[in-house]
Amino acid sequence: MFLRGTFEYTIDNRGRIPIPARYRAEFSKGAVLAEGREGSVEVYTTDSYEGEAEFLLRQRATRKKVRRLQRGFFANSLDVELDGQGRVLLPTWLRQHGDLNGQVLVVGRGECLEIWNPKRWAAEQEAIEQEYEVDLESMEERP
Repeated sequence: MFLRGTFEYTIDNRGRIPIPARYRAEFSKGAVLAEGREGSVEVYTTDSYEGEAEFLLRQRATRKKVRRLQRGFFANSLDVELDGQGRVLLPTWLRQHGDLNGQVLVVGRGECLEIWNPKRWAAEQEAIEQEYEVDLESMEERP
C-alpha cells in the first residue's frame, strides 16, 4: 500500500498525534518515527522501515559515508505503538526537530507518512512546484 494524501491535525498537549484513520491498520504492528531530512518527522510502518534498513545494511560499512548514513538513520529513529485512539506519541526531540506544536500536516510520501509544520510544508510545496517539471523530466523511463 502506498501512503498518500494530506491531513490536518493538532498535536495535543502531551505530544500525541493521530495516524489517519484510513492507514491505522497498516500500523497495527507499530510504527517507527524518524527525523526527516527537510525538517519533517517520518512515520514508517515497521515493514517499510525494515526495507529501508535492509538496504542500508547491504552497503559496505567499510566506507565512512555508509557508516554515517547508518548512524543517522538508526540513531535518529525509534519504535512506537499506536494508542487506543490511533495516536502516536512524538518525543520532545522529534517535535523540536520538526518545529511541531499545535496545527500540523500529515502528508503521504508513498513509503511513509511525514509530519510537517504548516509553514515548513508551504516552503517545501513551493520548492516542489518550482522543480517538479525538471525533476520529472530527469527521471528514468518506466520499463
